[in-house]
Amino acid sequence: MQTADYSDFKQSVLDQAALLRSRIRSGEHTGTTSGAAHSLIQGNVVILPADWAADFLMYCQNNPVALPLIGVSEPGDPALPELGRDLDIRTDIPEYQVFRDGARAETVTDIRELWQGDFVTFVLGCSFSFEDALTRAGLTVRNVEQGSNVSMYRSSIATRPAGRFHGNMVVSMRPFNGADAIRAIQVTTRLPKAHGAPVHIGDPSQIGIADLAKPDFGDPVTIREGELPLFWACGVTPQLALENARPPIAITHVPGKMLLTERLNEELAVL
Repeated sequence: MQTADYSDFKQSVLDQAALLRSRIRSGEHTGTTSGAAHSLIQGNVVILPADWAADFLMYCQNNPVALPLIGVSEPGDPALPELGRDLDIRTDIPEYQVFRDGARAETVTDIRELWQGDFVTFVLGCSFSFEDALTRAGLTVRNVEQGSNVSMYRSSIATRPAGRFHGNMVVSMRPFNGADAIRAIQVTTRLPKAHGAPVHIGDPSQIGIADLAKPDFGDPVTIREGELPLFWACGVTPQLALENARPPIAITHVPGKMLLTERLNEELAVL
């Protein structure tokens, strides 16, 4: 793509993202961001008091597939200028999950009243970013096709602990036939900051999942005859670690409702 064409393309994508983010900020859009803001990096979010931040940073470093770190804020600062010029983490996610002492206490669409001067925001890469890459490679992503949230499951795959944080991995699932599954692996391997290649293919019972029709988060999707379920590490993983670590307060995105950044997927791709 020529420089002028690329600049026009990027500006068009940014304009679309700005429009959607304004709808999120106003509370007009509170649904999933799957299939939204094509070509832009989407992020999982974890917000913690500063005295918990060092442990969580180490947890991310210990588990780069499940928790690929793409941004960290200064304590108390709701801005993340490297991810968006006017981004405000207090208003720019469709729905937030509030944890109190490790329990899921409530969901809200704005956290300005909950904001603390010592909060540190972590933004982690998201599989929704590679959905765009899969679509551009000619593959059909079932949850996007059905207009639903992706299916997410608690697995038996252990993460590597750090400080007070530990727990098993959450995985997201997308079904493909054999040839498309191979292509999906090739495409997502290039995007390690969006979880990279699948962590498991095929029999869900091997990773502790009893029933694909009953996801722990998100929505069930149709699996057609001859298709294989592919499982990717998921950015909901730290929410299980929050349940175990029990910080006095923590705030995350509601699964499937992500932060839209102003960075293109290609910026973090491995060529």
